[in-house]
Amino acid sequence: MDINAKITELVDKIKTDPDLASNFQKEPVATVEGLLSIDLPDDQMEKIVDGIKARFLLISLAKPLTVCSERNKKTLSARH
Repeated sequence: MDINAKITELVDKIKTDPDLASNFQKEPVATVEGLLSIDLPDDQMEKIVDGIKARFLLISLAKPLTVCSERNKKTLSARH
């Protein structure tokens, strides 16, 4: 199993489904186990959950940067 591909797939599912997102916040391991439909050792499951959390952190950090970048573009174009 390609862990990175699976993390990307799960992040996409969780992002688009508010119920899944809520469940993931409350019980991340149980939510991921239900989505994967396979039994993995706890250490592997924790790595997947940590990977998903890291991706969401990156997404949340990138949003303000995107907004600031767009503002800078508008400011620069207004100056010229």
